[in-house]
Amino acid sequence: MLIDRDIDQAHALVIDSNVTSRSVMAAQLRDLGVGHVKQTGRVTEARLALEQRPYDIVLCDYHFEGTDMSGQDLLDELRRENQLPYSTVFIMVTGDATYSKVVEAAESALDSYLLKPYTAQALGERLIEARRRKRVLCDIFDAMERGQLDVAVKICLRRYQGRESYWLFCARLAAELLLKLDRHDDARQVYDTVAKEKNIPWARLGVSRAQFAAGEVNPARRSVEALLRECPEHADAYDVLGSLQVDQGELAQALVTYRTASQLTPGCLLRLQHCGTLAFYQGEREEALRLLERTAGMGIKSKLFDALTLLLIAFLRYDTADPKGLVVAHDQIKRFCERHPESKRLQRLEKAASALRLLMTRNVDEAIAVARDLADGINSDAFDVEASNIVLALWTRLPEKDVPAGELDQLARTIAMRFCVSKAVTEVLVASAQRKEPLLSTIRSCQAEITAIAEEAMAHSVRGKPRSAVESLLSKGTDTRNAKLIEMAGLVARRHAEAIEDRDSLLAEAATLQKRFCQPITHLAGVRRTGRSPGGLVLRT
Repeated sequence: MLIDRDIDQAHALVIDSNVTSRSVMAAQLRDLGVGHVKQTGRVTEARLALEQRPYDIVLCDYHFEGTDMSGQDLLDELRRENQLPYSTVFIMVTGDATYSKVVEAAESALDSYLLKPYTAQALGERLIEARRRKRVLCDIFDAMERGQLDVAVKICLRRYQGRESYWLFCARLAAELLLKLDRHDDARQVYDTVAKEKNIPWARLGVSRAQFAAGEVNPARRSVEALLRECPEHADAYDVLGSLQVDQGELAQALVTYRTASQLTPGCLLRLQHCGTLAFYQGEREEALRLLERTAGMGIKSKLFDALTLLLIAFLRYDTADPKGLVVAHDQIKRFCERHPESKRLQRLEKAASALRLLMTRNVDEAIAVARDLADGINSDAFDVEASNIVLALWTRLPEKDVPAGELDQLARTIAMRFCVSKAVTEVLVASAQRKEPLLSTIRSCQAEITAIAEEAMAHSVRGKPRSAVESLLSKGTDTRNAKLIEMAGLVARRHAEAIEDRDSLLAEAATLQKRFCQPITHLAGVRRTGRSPGGLVLRT
């Protein structure tokens, strides 16, 4: 059986821990005309292979002996992190025919699955159908590759509304693109229609995601909690719930949620990182160290691995008076720096780890010098929430008797006045400062102060003095570099443009400040945003 005319040019990867099974699958692919077939028996090696080059076909076993990571975990991470192009046909091979596993596979937009035992003919039929779908939908993928998302949406909606071939996949892809284009209501309408017609978990979760994206936090939370009551093993739904909880500053609840998600998918590198990081900030040191060390052991060579994990391990090794463990973590960070010498972020991580080593060896004066060097960049445009977390976490570990009175409190105040833009960020800063007094009170009072400034400015606007409101917000925003105040200034100026004579100059000033200080917050509590929104498809654009 010849699958198609170009099959002899195709590259395939077979992933199976059983040598015999792996050899049989490779032979079947060659008999079907596949030109290049590579084999691997380990999930970690497979992940690296798929990160290094694209494959046209992947045959992956569901279960792997000696590891908690399944083929499903591998697929989910690759999709999530943009490491698997839509052009790749991914087929899961499994002996588990239970409904929950089949549904789980479908949630990751799996191309197909084979139940053992299967015949070469069955494999050929699956490949023919999967590669046909790639060809039928190529106009959508081509538009996405060109960055023409509006065009891709129109094609998807036409196929979905006309119930053409693969209309359900087109509906999901259309909703995903609409979310990316900030057309939240349109995305929700698609998800809602599919959910009512098919009651598919991904569509119901999509409704929650669209609500969250539109700022409807409470409805989004109710939607995802209702889904979890019916589908308690839906790992992506826990990701969305965890994101909602972090967004609302409920770090303790988010930790519980991510624990559940990581227990459902114990081989998922990203969920382990999220869970371990939240455990660190919640002061659950034993759990944090166990999870973060496991993360490093599983995936330190992977593109999915975040080097911040190593710094958190370094903090934990310092806290538990483990000099050998601290040295290992620091050395690993240094190797990252050597591979990426241009990275200011990695240099910051290395400096913090070096300060911990100096503290461990009682070189306190040198450690304080490094800590001050890290804090010196606090007023720079590039200083972000993560940098603030690192500075606070390091400074709260310096011996109090060796730090001049008031220096740490002033540092915390400067950080808080700049970054207390929401309850979520405030709670992260409090956690980074280990909830120590008087820093806890300082950070919370700064949040209250920022809120008061914003309320006072809005009062000016309500009283018919929008220009005074904008001027106040710009003045305070310039002084504090607080993104919330700066963004509010722009919003008020645009909303009351007709009542402000020199609105253009005020809008220009607001735009300049926004460009400098209103960069997107890429993570909270180390839960870094990745290429795929939880529960969504990857958009390779």
